[in-house]
Amino acid sequence: MKFAILGNTYQTKKSVHLESLLTLLKKYNAEIYIYNDFYKFIVSSTKIPLDNVRTFTVLDFSVDMIICMGGDGTFLKAASFVGNRNIPILGINTGRLGFLADISPNEIQDTIKDIFSNNYRIEERSVLNLVCQDKTIKGYPFGLNEIAVLKRDSSSMITIHTSINGNYLTTYQADGLVISTPTGSTAYSLSVGGPIIVPHSSTIAITPVAPHSLNVRPIVINDDWEITLDVESRSHNFLVAIDGRSETCAEGSQLKIKKADYTIKVVKRTDHVFFKTLRDKMMWGADGRA
Repeated sequence: MKFAILGNTYQTKKSVHLESLLTLLKKYNAEIYIYNDFYKFIVSSTKIPLDNVRTFTVLDFSVDMIICMGGDGTFLKAASFVGNRNIPILGINTGRLGFLADISPNEIQDTIKDIFSNNYRIEERSVLNLVCQDKTIKGYPFGLNEIAVLKRDSSSMITIHTSINGNYLTTYQADGLVISTPTGSTAYSLSVGGPIIVPHSSTIAITPVAPHSLNVRPIVINDDWEITLDVESRSHNFLVAIDGRSETCAEGSQLKIKKADYTIKVVKRTDHVFFKTLRDKMMWGADGRA
């Protein structure tokens, strides 16, 4: 099998987990490619042997699987690398919470064994696509977690006229609006009061950020519907953040958000169930009171 590896370049003390991974992959005679920036970090910060390892800067070749080492941010970066190539992504969590990168370091050996035994499953996760009228999005216009429209810095809240399939929904006066996939429901959307959504639900959540009216609440819609946003701002511009990658848009730019025509394939161990992950990550039931 052929693997491409991306990793967090800020955690030298956790590089021991990479060494374990490389040792296991070589044991199975795997072809190993490491993202160039990560490779440089490993060389400069560790003494991990990197013999028989190749590097890459652009994923313009075929691999059987991407392995990312870090938190969910590293996983999102891997997803943007993969795009519509249908390459499964395995996330090893050396970060903090980790809903996407949910393989703990102490599971690496068993997980790699399962992969070579074909004892794992693939979950397909929906992706959002952003189209901005009269402007080309500079970065990757697809989001696995969310697309957020936000005010800039300390400017006044923005006004977001929102329509669904051409039908007017409401006008949000808020610090922003988070449009989330089920995958992203446990990310930014959750932090601003959005609902937790089971990953395979064919839905999109729309959640305001600090709305001016307390009557405004999150709403969940079908994921085959198109969302149109017209934004007004006193500063005459606003931010659009796609999985944390942000850029400025001018007031009057119309945004259209809909489900992309491809999915991201996430590698899961057979015993990893979403509800168990919720209990573990959110510490549900951890209250020890009798």
